[in-house]
Amino acid sequence: MNVDLVGTVAGALTTIAFVPQAWRIWKTRSAQALSLSMYLIFTSGVALWFLYGLLLGAWPIIVCNGVTLLLAGTVLAMKLKFG
Repeated sequence: MNVDLVGTVAGALTTIAFVPQAWRIWKTRSAQALSLSMYLIFTSGVALWFLYGLLLGAWPIIVCNGVTLLLAGTVLAMKLKFG
């Protein structure tokens, strides 16, 4: 089994999971139901996974967590802006 393929597919699925949430917040301009503390903790964790991937030179970890960080950071920013 190709380990990088498994990591890439897993990362892609968990990353894509953020798209509907980000899109819904953008459309409704409301993030009231989201927990700010959860998104702060989660985004910090994703940033550390991204750094971990960089330190290892593991491209599936770097790419997937880089995109997830962008999406989670966008949701976090919209939470701060729209409440």
